[in-house]
Amino acid sequence: MAKKKKTPVSDPAQIIHAPATPQPITETIEKNYMPYVMSVIISRAIPEIDGLKPSHRKLLYTMYKMGLLTGGKTKSANIVGQTMKLNPHGDAAIYETMVRLTRSHNALLHPLIDSKGTFGDHYTGDKYAAARYTEAKLDPICNELFSGIDKNAVDMIDNYDSTMKEPVLLPTTFPNILVTPNMGIAVGMASNICSFNMAEICDGAIALLRNPKTTVDKLLDIIKAPDFSGGGYIIYDREQMRAIYETGQGSFRVRSRYHYDKAANCIEVLQIPYSTTIPTIESALTALVKEGKVKDIVDFRDESDINGLKFTIDLRRGTDPDQLMNRLYKLTPLEDSFKCNFNVLINSSPRQLGVLDILKEWILFRTECVRRELNFELKKKQDRLHLITGLSKVLLNIDEAVRIIRRAETDEQVISDLMRAFSLDEIQAEYIANIKLRNLNKKYILNNVQESNELRAAIAEIEATLADDLKIRAKIASQLAEIKKKYGKPRQSQIIDASEIPAETEEVTVENYSVRLILTTEGYFKKITFQSLQGSVRTGKNEQKLKDGDSINQSMDAENKDQLLIFTDKAQVYRVAVADFDTTKTSAMGDFLSAKLGMDQDEHPIHMQIQNEYKDGENMVFIFANGKGVRIPIKAYETQGTARKSKKLKSAYSSASPIVGIFYEKESAPFELMLQSDANRAIVFKTSLIPVMTTRTSGGNVLMTLGRREKCVIRATTDFDEICDGGKGYRKTKLPATGLPLGDRGEEGEQLSFRDKL
Repeated sequence: MAKKKKTPVSDPAQIIHAPATPQPITETIEKNYMPYVMSVIISRAIPEIDGLKPSHRKLLYTMYKMGLLTGGKTKSANIVGQTMKLNPHGDAAIYETMVRLTRSHNALLHPLIDSKGTFGDHYTGDKYAAARYTEAKLDPICNELFSGIDKNAVDMIDNYDSTMKEPVLLPTTFPNILVTPNMGIAVGMASNICSFNMAEICDGAIALLRNPKTTVDKLLDIIKAPDFSGGGYIIYDREQMRAIYETGQGSFRVRSRYHYDKAANCIEVLQIPYSTTIPTIESALTALVKEGKVKDIVDFRDESDINGLKFTIDLRRGTDPDQLMNRLYKLTPLEDSFKCNFNVLINSSPRQLGVLDILKEWILFRTECVRRELNFELKKKQDRLHLITGLSKVLLNIDEAVRIIRRAETDEQVISDLMRAFSLDEIQAEYIANIKLRNLNKKYILNNVQESNELRAAIAEIEATLADDLKIRAKIASQLAEIKKKYGKPRQSQIIDASEIPAETEEVTVENYSVRLILTTEGYFKKITFQSLQGSVRTGKNEQKLKDGDSINQSMDAENKDQLLIFTDKAQVYRVAVADFDTTKTSAMGDFLSAKLGMDQDEHPIHMQIQNEYKDGENMVFIFANGKGVRIPIKAYETQGTARKSKKLKSAYSSASPIVGIFYEKESAPFELMLQSDANRAIVFKTSLIPVMTTRTSGGNVLMTLGRREKCVIRATTDFDEICDGGKGYRKTKLPATGLPLGDRGEEGEQLSFRDKL
């Protein structure tokens, strides 16, 4: 019967699909996502107790099987190709793994691969050459990684296609997990393990082997801090370090080491933090210079070569290199934090461990490796002794053994007849049957007797070691001592205590240049560059623009980095930086200081003073309308805070009488003053006659005796002799003094309105 043909459905909408079976999200995650997560955690990103990730281990084991531990170098491309038998993730990934382990790359304190060719550099960011151009072999320190691997020290498993075996772990004879830095990002967790000094780690492990109750504090005294291949300074905080040693979490700062070349006026950075690179530092410096945040840098460049890292920063003349570096430490990766996250796989389970717990786990792992090695050697020696024991039975009657062999018709009969005649097992009989006749001599017999005695002694020693944990620990400690002696090296990263680091300030580095400062009677302030002044002279527009009725009170030359003290008529003083003001031109009126500094209502500036240092013996001189005067030490104003911030100090001087003159007296440099009353009487005296008072609000002593309703003013010129008819009688050596009448020239003299005569 013919089958009926099915009619095709022309309309897809008529096709009826079976309804999809809903799947809970938890089941989807469990079946599809979790295997991926576990694969990444266990088989890729997180290092195990031997200090290696699977990619590292597969590469190193391949090189070991290629004979590169003792042989010469071979092309990296050959190594990469052979490694793909164990690691099928692609040649690029394998080669990148290999690059990081090489001596040329400078990423490890103790490189695992001896290299030839261009492998780039961890710190400079240089790229590596292709695998076909470079060569490599295992470094001698890998002897310690593979020690005992051929003695059943660790488990061997099939590779991905079951064509060869590979080790689950390497039986490293030192705590490589803390010597080789490792970073990995898995799913839901990450690992970032810093490197420590080999000698210190060996000492710490030995201390823990001898005393399992060793505390974290004791360990901190032995293993002082991490150590990096690039050196640098570790800023040490014991409490922070204790937290890392206890929990495996925390961070610490590492800063660059530099040298200042005075002749070339440049900073040479010789070591940088492990977590940064030269290109990263260059990028940060470029941004700072473009934004104008750092103006003391002329140029910078990477001068690294085969002799090591060197990053040069050229400075402007007059720049303090230490001050600049302290600022760059704050603003650039020249100082960086290393964040510790010690996640380690223990028996295929991720655990976060501190340094102390990692060492304990490594000791357990290493103890098991040593036990397996000893059991392997014990079995080997027992097997050999078993053969020698059988042979000794035959050697007692060699002639009978020869007759049995000659009489036998087949090989199988030889074995069975020897077993029956001398009470041997099959293994012993097989061994005896294969001995050459030439070996059946007296010397051979004596050697076997001696070997038998040595084997029994060795077996007894191994059995005693296996039965005593203390002996196993002593054996491990002895190996660590040898490794320290052979591979230990001084610390690369130096330690500086956090308390020795100066506190960070908000001070901003400013460009320095010469300026002229002008303060007017009405309280306007100008900062004019010399270049602008010269331009005004050339164009004939050098006259200062002032408000109608205003006049110049003070004019002085300064530098942009200078600090100013601004005294006001309300007995207050403000400290400001010259750099806080914008430069202006002669054609502008300038800044109105009362508004700029946020002065009180009806408060006006009357005197400005450049004051960068506060030295003993230097004074501010205040003259009051009541004829009194006082000298106040300049150090009384030192509490004005830091630069770049306007600071106000109240009670800068006495307000008991109106101020008529403010002067600055340099150390050991008194000067003459002329006091004139509004009754046209005057005296001339040296400022050294004015008493010094330590209290700022002191009203001072009487300098000039005044009549009723008479007030004191200040003469504007130093040409006292002309005004005072040669000065005869006017110059006083004792105060207070009565003024002498002035002539017509005194009436016409120019009066000083808070102008600095010095």
